Amino acid sequence: MSKLMIPAYYQPKLSPAETEVAIKQTKDIFESSLAAELRLRRVTAPIVVLKGTGINDDLNGVERAVTFPVKDLEEAKAEVVHSLAKWKRLALRDLSFETGKGLYTDMNALRPDEELSNLHSIYVDQWDWEKSILKEERTLAYLKKTVKEIYHAIKRTAYMLSEIYPSLRFDFLPEEITFIQAEDLRKEYPEMTPKERENEAAKKYGAVFLIGIGGKLSDGSIHDGRAPDYDDWTTESEEGYFGLNGDIILWHPVLEIGFEISSMGVRVDEKAMEKQLEISGQSERKGLFFHKELLSGALPYSIGGGIGQSRLCMYLLQKAHIGEVQAGIWPQSMREECKKHKIFLF
Repeated sequence: MSKLMIPAYYQPKLSPAETEVAIKQTKDIFESSLAAELRLRRVTAPIVVLKGTGINDDLNGVERAVTFPVKDLEEAKAEVVHSLAKWKRLALRDLSFETGKGLYTDMNALRPDEELSNLHSIYVDQWDWEKSILKEERTLAYLKKTVKEIYHAIKRTAYMLSEIYPSLRFDFLPEEITFIQAEDLRKEYPEMTPKERENEAAKKYGAVFLIGIGGKLSDGSIHDGRAPDYDDWTTESEEGYFGLNGDIILWHPVLEIGFEISSMGVRVDEKAMEKQLEISGQSERKGLFFHKELLSGALPYSIGGGIGQSRLCMYLLQKAHIGEVQAGIWPQSMREECKKHKIFLF
């Protein structure tokens, strides 16, 4: 069932025609800023991968991938990607990236099980990025350093857009991002759901990076699900804390919610992969191509993530619905409701 939330006072700051131009400008500015901050080079990436190789992102393990046979591949089937979380690590090796440098790509995915709303569509577009690092850089300090670099790229993009479009003001965007452990947030708001906690943190700080997503918290719950074979959510990061991953969450002043821009983290090494597969009850995946490559030590240590392209455009152009910055399929009832608020959905 689709969900829609539009504030009664919402007025788009850019017309649909202006928005189309601004989308391109936003992507160009941010892409170049991100590449410079993280020392990344753009590469070409697939929209489909072979089923049964373990390369596709399994998300929470229950979402269906769009699957189809390929005439010239006999019995093999192809899947439209959910993301390139694992493919990128293979690409780092195959393209011989030096330690300290990495890649980014335009990732286009289909997620047919998404619940359509202001924030979600079945089409996902993001900058998928991955960077080769040393084993000793698999630390919380290195993760935080990388998050700050990404946040600086967001801030730079916001400044450039405000120069082009004076109607776009970013006084709600703080100078620096705040780091919070998921465990501490649970203790601060024990009666709230994870999403409610995110909203409170984003409202309080403006921009937060929530650390440690996927592993069990002290009360036995998890903040949110994470696949066991890319982000490291079990390694001890500091005394009493676990996980070398997290989400960048910004306060969205139009919708007045915490707005996830990016999921990212230090990637699993051989030890973390073994442990997380066991915890998730998926040890049989060790026989898949990707997993065998990683467990044999054939892949570089890395840090990586995805940054939503439409998400970032929606946030920086201060839109109420992702369909204002992305062409998609929407229920007719949603289109009609948006028209009442003078919102044009592509």
